[in-house]
Parts: sequence; structure tokens; C-alpha cells
Amino acid sequence: MDRRKALRNMGLSLGYVVATPTLLSLMQSCKQDAALVWTPDFLSKEEGTVLTTLVDIILPKTDTPSASEVQVHLFIDRFANEIMEKEQKDLFKMGMGKFMEKALADSEKKNIDNLTAEDLEPILAKALKTPKEDQAKHFKLISEYTEAIRENKTATLSDEVSRFSFANTLRGLTIWSYKTSEYVGENVLAYLPVPGEYIGCGDLQELTAGKAWSI
Repeated sequence: MDRRKALRNMGLSLGYVVATPTLLSLMQSCKQDAALVWTPDFLSKEEGTVLTTLVDIILPKTDTPSASEVQVHLFIDRFANEIMEKEQKDLFKMGMGKFMEKALADSEKKNIDNLTAEDLEPILAKALKTPKEDQAKHFKLISEYTEAIRENKTATLSDEVSRFSFANTLRGLTIWSYKTSEYVGENVLAYLPVPGEYIGCGDLQELTAGKAWSI
């Protein structure tokens, strides 16, 4: 996987709108707590351990740090806790629960603490490799479910769709928060501290080697 190329070309496509001061505040708080023993704000301690493993499956250590090394797991937990709407929080929690239940059943383990990357990766891969025609159906069901819950109506999602929802959201949040980390912003993306030189018209390849600008 060419992570530099993937990060360079990927834009924000999660559908979340976050004010820059709020986003920067979350980033700074994660940086300050990096050296501490992490206690999740939104997830349980056991769920936090699974989250840490999952983000490193999505973005493992290569020529750049792994997702957890730049505190992606902290960011996602705090983003869910402070930014997501209640319906999004509940859907994320439910999907994660169904995901872990499947991992426990397939691995024949009893405790979440015992789940390893080898137990989690096949389930994540299957969810993320959902055929495009099925993805469209899943997104429609997720949208209808979320709208029903918002209107205080009774609604359900199948375990498969719940796991898909969680895996898809997690992948998007992992890549997004990795992109907004200090290390990636300064070392992978095009970085020019303010105030910088203004060039009104220039070739993108010459100016940034084709990289997206860091925030």
C-alpha cells in the first residue's frame, strides 16, 4: 500500500462538518494526553483496546507511523464523544458491538480483551469489501434507520449492515484523523507555516509535488 499517495489524494468525505477551532482543540488535547495511560471518554476501556487494534489494521506502521502512534484512537474516541450527534453515537456503538460479537464467535473467545488483530482483520476486511451494489442498499438502510431513530420510531438493522456501518465509518475517521495529525500534516502533506509565500499562479507539481495541503 502506497500510503503517501493514498493520503495525498484523499479528501474529506465523511459528511461531518466541524468548525476548525473545535477540530484543532481535539487534536491538541490528544497530543497533550499522548504520554498518559489512555482512558476512553466515549468507549469502554475494552472497546478502546479494540479500537486501537483496528486503526492499526487500517493504517499499520510502514515508512510512516501507524495510526495509533499519532493518536488516531484518542481522536476518534473524543470525536465520537464531543462531535457526533446522538443517532451517530448510538449507531457507532451498536455497530462496534455487533463487530466484536462476530469476532468473539468466530474466534471462539469469551472476552473482548483477548481479541487480537488476527481475530479482527477478517471481519473488517469482509465488511469493507462489500460489493458496490450491496453498499448502496446498506447505505439506504442505514439512512432509513437513522431517520427513524431521530423521529423516535422503532427500527432495526441487521448484524451485517451494522458491521458494515461501523467498518465504513471507522475507516473514514481513521484516515481523516491520520491526515489531520501533526506528523502527517508536517511530513507527508504539503506544509507551509503561516505566514508563507503567496504564489498566485503556479504548477501544482512544482509547488507541492502533487500533495494536498496540510490544514
